Amino acid sequence: MQKHPWRIFLTILVTGLAICSCPIPHVGLVHGQIPTGGTYAEQREEMVRLFLKGAGIKSEKVLDVFRKTERHEFVPADMKPFAYRDAGLPIGDGQTISSPFIVAYMTEVLDPQPTDRVLEIGTGSGFQAAILSPLVKDVYSIEIVEPLGRRAAQTLQRLNYKNVFTKVGDGYLGWPEHAPFDKIIVTCSPENVPQPLIDQLKEGGQIVVPVGERHQQTLYLMTKKDGQLEGEALQPTLFVPMTGAAEDKRELLPDPANPTLLNPDFEEGNDEQGHVRGWYYQRLATLVDAPDAPSGQTYIRFDNDLTNQASHLMQGFAIDGRQVKQVRLSGNYRGINVTVGPDKNQLAQIAITFYDENRAEVGFGFIGPFRGTKSWSPYTKIIRVPATAREGIVRIGMFGGTGTADFDKIQIEKYGGK
Repeated sequence: MQKHPWRIFLTILVTGLAICSCPIPHVGLVHGQIPTGGTYAEQREEMVRLFLKGAGIKSEKVLDVFRKTERHEFVPADMKPFAYRDAGLPIGDGQTISSPFIVAYMTEVLDPQPTDRVLEIGTGSGFQAAILSPLVKDVYSIEIVEPLGRRAAQTLQRLNYKNVFTKVGDGYLGWPEHAPFDKIIVTCSPENVPQPLIDQLKEGGQIVVPVGERHQQTLYLMTKKDGQLEGEALQPTLFVPMTGAAEDKRELLPDPANPTLLNPDFEEGNDEQGHVRGWYYQRLATLVDAPDAPSGQTYIRFDNDLTNQASHLMQGFAIDGRQVKQVRLSGNYRGINVTVGPDKNQLAQIAITFYDENRAEVGFGFIGPFRGTKSWSPYTKIIRVPATAREGIVRIGMFGGTGTADFDKIQIEKYGGK
């Protein structure tokens, strides 16, 4: 496998990546384009400016709590230099801490109030609970991975979060002793909202939860009315699956022997919320309808005039390195005045990352990086799949560079025999 000259720490947060039986909120894997120099307070301020306000977070109370909450206290020592990047980071036990944007977004849509009692499913590192703590009355947080839950409890206690209460258990079952809750936040993805959580939500209360298949989920804000949930779809997302009872009840499973991407040529357009169907974590990306599209009538365009700013799309997929030895990564690309960001490697690219069963990165491949001006051209690369790979993420965009980058018909397919 070729070594990427500028590996960026990312993890699938599997986004939920909150680690409940779900692993880790997520969400997602997001590239981290933020300087590591300066004091932690200075890095937090830059993070808020670039990746929270810059990505559309408007709530001043949410922005303020991010300026004050020490994310570096919730990651392992070797991850502290990257704590204020907009990235999911590994925190041990096969789990990750969600990116700051995802945590901020979920917090903002939940609209926490000083009188709220909130149930969190998936404690993970404890960071989401720490963000909620000054905004609500009490936080009750459940983690299915015991070592992780114990560490998070110790961290929260050490940092004096007195209104956060944790336990180790299956989040599918909720925490009935302390119900009903005003709000519930789920940082891992079930196929459907567990009935115990619906039962434990107060009438008129709200739950924010990523629902769907392993690699195709939608984040919903739902309100309980007459004992039923009425949902508002927010955006496509990628969280780790909720494990335990929720995983046992899952009906739709991916095919890891035949990896593929949905909507590879973007012809399916946007969903009702204006997001590109099949893809997620959309930043500075727009669909363009034009007769010169290499495939069909539509392609995706990334337009960025601010260096170090995120500009990308991504999509996860199932793959089993024991059954798939190589994949063909392909796509069409056109660039207009693409220039590098503050990091010399912040340029346009098509990248693929592989993860093992513990969601640790085990391999990487890419097409590009591209710079300058290039006309539409097709690109293909054969990439070896590590035997330990169990899932992957394809990312396209400029990742901190400036200019205009167009992509079309981004595909992965099994290559060769067994």
